[in-house]
Amino acid sequence: MAQQNVGGKTKIIWMKIFLFVFFTLLAIVILVPFAAMVIASFKDGKELIQYGLNLKIEPEKMSLKNYVYLFIGEHSYFTWFINSVFLTVVQVVLTLLVSACVGYGFAAYNFKGKNFFFVCVLLILMVPFEILMLPLYNQMIGMKLSNTYTGIVLPFMANASTIFFFRQYLEGIPKELISAGRVDGATEYGIFARLIFPIMKPAMASMAILNGMTYWNNFLWPLLILRDDKKYTLPIGLNTLLTPYGNNYDLLIVGSCFSVIPILILFLCFQKYFIEGMVAGAVKG
Repeated sequence: MAQQNVGGKTKIIWMKIFLFVFFTLLAIVILVPFAAMVIASFKDGKELIQYGLNLKIEPEKMSLKNYVYLFIGEHSYFTWFINSVFLTVVQVVLTLLVSACVGYGFAAYNFKGKNFFFVCVLLILMVPFEILMLPLYNQMIGMKLSNTYTGIVLPFMANASTIFFFRQYLEGIPKELISAGRVDGATEYGIFARLIFPIMKPAMASMAILNGMTYWNNFLWPLLILRDDKKYTLPIGLNTLLTPYGNNYDLLIVGSCFSVIPILILFLCFQKYFIEGMVAGAVKG
């Protein structure tokens, strides 16, 4: 019996060592490109063209002039940055609100065609965006929403993956809670706002981070919709720095580093609920 306990403890120790080594290597693989980009942000653009991204640190060739240029140079970087922040905040808020309501409807109510509509949501998850891209674009043109932020936000307010996640999360909430709210005289909207919405904080945090990353890095759809360079988002604006006639690597690299800050802030603000929400959404229902 004692030998079995010793053998079990040995296996656990080796498993912990394996996981530690594995995740350490994984972290290194993920962080190396980012570290190369940060180092490159202190180098001259000509160095990048000649040697590319690398981890070589040469203090004599490094300076803060790229960061100085980012803040005082003549360019539209901060216009693109503000546009991206505004669009990301609006899209995340609207997506969470609309998708939470739809997910709650699927989880809490029984209505005719419920299973059919939920299958439709699952089918949408299987369709690549590239297939929906042209029909959505034609629809936005028909609604005269081309070159508007509304045309970017409107098609994705009800996000299929977010609806599915919220539905799975809310399946684990006792139905007695909803019944108790009705007995107390609360309306259906009041039950959702006062009883259900506070419980959804972990799920909201998880989806805020995931959707925020998606919308912040979104390139293809805004590129199709927007025509005015003053309305460009950050990914589109940075892409315009690379042209056949000249490449502004100084601004491109330092701007790419600076663009990580909002996502980092978003994660730090919601990390308390992130893991809890992801685990709960995966196992409930």
